[in-house]
Amino acid sequence: MTELGPDTWPPAPIRTERLVLRESGARDRATFIELFASPEVGTYIGGARPRDELERAVPEVPGQRPGCFVVELDGAMIGMITLDRRGADRRGHVRPEGGEAEFGYLFLPQAWGRGYAAEACAAALEWSAAALPGEPVVLSTQSANERAMRLAAKLGFTEVERFEEWGAEQWFGVRHPGTPAD
Repeated sequence: MTELGPDTWPPAPIRTERLVLRESGARDRATFIELFASPEVGTYIGGARPRDELERAVPEVPGQRPGCFVVELDGAMIGMITLDRRGADRRGHVRPEGGEAEFGYLFLPQAWGRGYAAEACAAALEWSAAALPGEPVVLSTQSANERAMRLAAKLGFTEVERFEEWGAEQWFGVRHPGTPAD
């Protein structure tokens, strides 16, 4: 199983038609706080966190780790994409030993409905296919999150199972190597 390391991370900035995916920096701290404090963003991820708690907890350079992309539009952060190993202790796996590459994303509400998430996620998945060749990528979201379900299908994820976790039904899907996004 391939890990993201010095040979693969950080990548050069990834440019799409409208966006840049890049490593995080200190200038992104306020937007990280805004993302996690947003009631709209928190709807399907356990709720918003208190802003004062985030101000104390978020490091000067948040998200500075392999697999965390900042999504930028016209020089400003509008969201983030993550690629992490899914813990073997979690429900939902496509390999018996677990540890699959798990895909996640969060965008500011003002960026919703404009296709930015689809554009950025497709670029990140293309990058991950090269960085982690042959690896399936998994995604989990609350089945009540209709927008996320539509985006998962558009990105080529197919349902593996549904299960209860964190007090809600979760949809768990996989995107196999070589799967194109719509």
